[in-house]
Amino acid sequence: MVFEKHNPEIGARPGTLAIPPESPFPKVTVVQYDTESVERREVENLQELRRVRDSNRVTWVDVQGLGDEATLKTIGEIFELHPVALENAVNVPQRAKTEVYEGHQLVIARTPRVDDEGLVHAPQVCFIIGERYLLTFQERYFGFFDRVRERMKSPTATMRSRGPDYLAYALVDAMIDRYYPVAQYLTDGLEELEDIVVENPHPEVLARIHGYRRQLVVLRRIGWPQREAISAMLREQTRFFEEEQKVYLRDTYDHIAQIVELIDSAREMASDLADAYLSNVSHRTNEIMKVLTLMASIFIPLTFLAGIYGMNFEHMPELGSRNGYFIALGVMATLAVGMTAYFKHRGWVGTPPPPEFQADRSDLPS
Repeated sequence: MVFEKHNPEIGARPGTLAIPPESPFPKVTVVQYDTESVERREVENLQELRRVRDSNRVTWVDVQGLGDEATLKTIGEIFELHPVALENAVNVPQRAKTEVYEGHQLVIARTPRVDDEGLVHAPQVCFIIGERYLLTFQERYFGFFDRVRERMKSPTATMRSRGPDYLAYALVDAMIDRYYPVAQYLTDGLEELEDIVVENPHPEVLARIHGYRRQLVVLRRIGWPQREAISAMLREQTRFFEEEQKVYLRDTYDHIAQIVELIDSAREMASDLADAYLSNVSHRTNEIMKVLTLMASIFIPLTFLAGIYGMNFEHMPELGSRNGYFIALGVMATLAVGMTAYFKHRGWVGTPPPPEFQADRSDLPS
């Protein structure tokens, strides 16, 4: 399925949550840090979040799993999230975007993953940036942010001295970087099919081309909105994202712009390969039909002669000749060779040599 979204019932009020049926029970992890130390722990009692929200240290609350509506609503109540913001976090998937509310800014980011069958999926992560905290909502554990957590442990890490906006940038940038290996995987697959399309245009090759093109459609469908969302974050002036952090965010924008261009190029390559496959199959079919037609053309006069001498008339000429059989075979062979030579002369048999060509270099720049 190209697209599947969990929606509340028709006519439901704004902010109604549609819990993904396969999502696990929420696992809440809190990370608090400053230049001195980093503290990470799992939260069993959600009321602890009231204390960490008012902390002077930067607080990152990571929610993995959306399988319990009561837990999600409690988190939304503690951090005073707008109902529509919580809806965007839970009713997955959403289009990549950014929205500013009274007490926080919402950012939706999506990144591709390739499963064991080679299919591309695009899970989302919702970021909610507050004054001193960052909330992230994931449908389940994906491992997107493990390397950022490792970087955070270093005393010299830049994020240790920055606010939640820089942490949000680092996490979004980690998600954008995951586009590269997926786009490379699809591009390499298409390049492998180029020689096969020319040498052995089997129907399975066309199926693989369409499979890659379908995955590229998924990649482009999430990549374009992601570029627009990051562009909006750069344009908007909000108190939740400082100008100092936008310098880094511009680099992320360059990455997603480069990825989108790569995706468009790969889609054009897939379309060209499909056209080349159909053209090559048509060319081979025409060659086969040409050979069969030429063979039939050669045997038509031979069949005509054989038919004449196969008639049982008593007084036909040459029937009594001792060498009549060999003369008839010689005439047939001469006729077949002559017709074959004529077909080659006209270029109907074999591949005619290319004409001599001398490139005109008078217009080349010196």
